[in-house]
Amino acid sequence: MWRWVLAGLLIAGSAQAEARRPSHCIALAERGGFDYVQKASFRAPLEEHSVRISYIAHASFLIQSHEGVSAVTDFTGFIGNVDFTPDVVTMNHAHDTHWTPYPDPAIPHVLQGWGDFGEGITHYLDLGSMLVRNVSTDIRAFGGIEENGNSIFVFEVAGLCIGHLGHLHHEPNAAQYAALGRMDVVMAAVDGGMTLDVPSMMRVLRRLKAQVVIPMHWFGDYTLSGFLAGMSDAYEVVNRGDNSVELSLRSLPRRPTILVLQPRYLREP
Repeated sequence: MWRWVLAGLLIAGSAQAEARRPSHCIALAERGGFDYVQKASFRAPLEEHSVRISYIAHASFLIQSHEGVSAVTDFTGFIGNVDFTPDVVTMNHAHDTHWTPYPDPAIPHVLQGWGDFGEGITHYLDLGSMLVRNVSTDIRAFGGIEENGNSIFVFEVAGLCIGHLGHLHHEPNAAQYAALGRMDVVMAAVDGGMTLDVPSMMRVLRRLKAQVVIPMHWFGDYTLSGFLAGMSDAYEVVNRGDNSVELSLRSLPRRPTILVLQPRYLREP
């Protein structure tokens, strides 16, 4: 009898896998030159096969596909005094600067990075021109550890694999690295203490081998400068004072690059 049950489960799992659009993050990307748009409005149209990333605040970024699909990371409930509702928001609950218990009910998809205590959660949301998935990691909580209480969210858009490390408190294990796959762009917390210490975060980023690293969760120039100094041997540093970037597979830099964006709440052009 158990053989028939097992066979049924395998068939159901296979059907679900076939219905799910596969991740493209195991593919290799061709590297090109590095080009980004200065002071671009978040409402400006995007070229085909490109993505816009705008740094809003702390750990919140707006990610937009050329077809108009939008996501906000570590959503706190406020992104600026604008009439704009993202299609999806992601949240982590290490601190209230990374989530809100009262997201706007008009937001179609609200993805929490945690589930029941210690159990984690799984997301795999296909929005056409954007695929959103997550990999659970641990966080510190109540003086101990909450297993699977944080999520690294991955946004697959315009052929790019964009990872937001969330409130990462430990170096991922081999299985977590494998689940992440190829990373082209990574938003990484560089506060040096509330999340990972700087040497550990450097090891994570060198392991991920993303061509573009965008620092986040930094507190003043001292914290950011320490991170940049520690990574400058292997990464080019670009800091031109803008808060957004437009990227495509063809425009990724040939040399790994740390792109410093300045946080700014969304505002009308």
